[in-house]
Amino acid sequence: MKSREDIRNIAIIAHVDHGKTTLLNEMLKQSDTLPEHFQIQDRAMDTNAIERERGITILSKNTAVKYGKYQFNILDTPGHADFGGEVERVMKMVDGVLLVVDAFEGTMPQTRFVLKKALEQHLTPIVVINKVDRKGARPEEVVDEVLDLFIELGADEDQLDFPVIYTSAMNGTSSYDSDISTQKHTMKPLFDTIVKTIPAPVDNSDEPLQFQVAILDYNDYVGRIGIGRIFRGKIKVGDQVTVMKLDGSKKNFRVTKLFGFFGLKRLEIQEAEAGDLIAVSGMEDINVGETIVDPQHPDALPPLRIDPPTLQMTFRTNDSPFAGKDGEFVTARQLHDRLLRELHTDVSLRVEDTDDPGAWVVSGRGELHLSVLIETMRREGYEMAVSRPQVIFREVDGTRCEPFEEVQVDTPSEYAGAIIDSLNQRHGQMKDMKPDNNGQTRLEYLVPSRGLIGYSTEFMSMTRGYGILSHTFEKYAPVIKNWNPGRQKGALVSMNAGKATIYAMMGIESRGTLMIDPGTEVYEGMIVGENSRENDITVNITKGKNLTNVRAAGSDEAARIKTPAHLTLEESLEFLNEDEYCEITPKHIRLRKQILNTNAREKAAKHRKRGTN
Repeated sequence: MKSREDIRNIAIIAHVDHGKTTLLNEMLKQSDTLPEHFQIQDRAMDTNAIERERGITILSKNTAVKYGKYQFNILDTPGHADFGGEVERVMKMVDGVLLVVDAFEGTMPQTRFVLKKALEQHLTPIVVINKVDRKGARPEEVVDEVLDLFIELGADEDQLDFPVIYTSAMNGTSSYDSDISTQKHTMKPLFDTIVKTIPAPVDNSDEPLQFQVAILDYNDYVGRIGIGRIFRGKIKVGDQVTVMKLDGSKKNFRVTKLFGFFGLKRLEIQEAEAGDLIAVSGMEDINVGETIVDPQHPDALPPLRIDPPTLQMTFRTNDSPFAGKDGEFVTARQLHDRLLRELHTDVSLRVEDTDDPGAWVVSGRGELHLSVLIETMRREGYEMAVSRPQVIFREVDGTRCEPFEEVQVDTPSEYAGAIIDSLNQRHGQMKDMKPDNNGQTRLEYLVPSRGLIGYSTEFMSMTRGYGILSHTFEKYAPVIKNWNPGRQKGALVSMNAGKATIYAMMGIESRGTLMIDPGTEVYEGMIVGENSRENDITVNITKGKNLTNVRAAGSDEAARIKTPAHLTLEESLEFLNEDEYCEITPKHIRLRKQILNTNAREKAAKHRKRGTN
């Protein structure tokens, strides 16, 4: 069978922060793709503002790199477990993968996840050991770890015979040898290995059309855009084609635009053929996994499997006393329309109506997945309130089950005991413990997802910021009964409205940790700190000092209080208990009780207590 020898379709896969996007940057720089003297910015494929700020890839990106007579169509994939849905889908579009592994950290939970998906699709792997210049790098040991992982995941003989390239993507160097002295400022070893190792796509462009959508994009001018691969045949602008829907129905439409990918650009093209990775517009409700075919030969490809969400939150309109002060979009209709628009491109997300017309249950793949959506919306001018994240329980063979995650911890050995104790308390099951000669210990656990909600902040405190915590969804297993892993400490809750005073804060800070600054506007029911004990306490944080002839008001400025703990969005979501909301506006993140009135809240708490006794 003929092949398109000038093309290679590959995905770059790795654990988060192992250097995929930086490596792709160097491939773009050192190929024949960009104009001479073109200045490419760091991590150019991470175009989303949140991606650039956090240093993570959230959405899969397409590009094409020119190397001599060859074109490498490359997909840069996310490394974080919460965006694993992006990784699963792109595996169908490619013939091989570059598995990037940090020469110091070695194989991590997400390395296992992405490699497993690649091997399931029988893709040809090339292993790239990156960051060989990092202090403490152990490239040869890491190659052995990778080989063990291939064997463990059931790789066949051809896959086990993978080539290895050693790189420092940050420096733009590579070589065939683990010895750092052999590194040269070139990506030629990697480019040549791709040409030699990754199979070229089959050229069956003379057969009837089959194009499968793997990624969605959306454009206000052309609507929904389906990105995927042509597996068979040709497609042209103006063609009448049929979409084989996931529900078994068929819909006809005319192709209005086709786009190809080259360098950092998406270019309009007039036609494409088998083996090409392209984008198609013309049908408004096209979905991931659906097949575009020749109307005379309606043969659908098998649908793409997407792991379901494991975590959910309630999103609702903001009804606090400060509602509407910051936001441009505050109504239930605006919030609902925005959530539905997110479904145009994010197939791992679910949005369900509730009995309350101003509230929706939004389900995703993890805390980061949902917090990125919240952060995006607040930057766009939306206001909302969100509940504590909850895991999604599921019936499996008649048994109520909950999600469990594979957890890997790398920590200085002196903190290992505290981490083991904390994970055991969260019903974690230790699978392995590996101390090394550098004072580090690697712990491997199976932990219920419920136990990991809110854990990362505690983990960073325990390890003084030196620990690395990674986790990825493993399986559903029977629910652990009579266990509520929520926050162990109560909240300090404002009993009235006004501005927080230094005088009041001085009297309150002995009871716990304050979370707001002096002068902050507060309302009744707003959380202003964490109690040092289990119960909630209502406090008067707006109380002022009575003035006398002896003391002037300015003398309070000399008073000193401890620096309040300012929580990030993720920390605020982790802090929440079941009777609390996080109020999100473009300018503020506030924690509050669901019932704001102090008397009504205390009555509800007594009622709940009676109900549980």
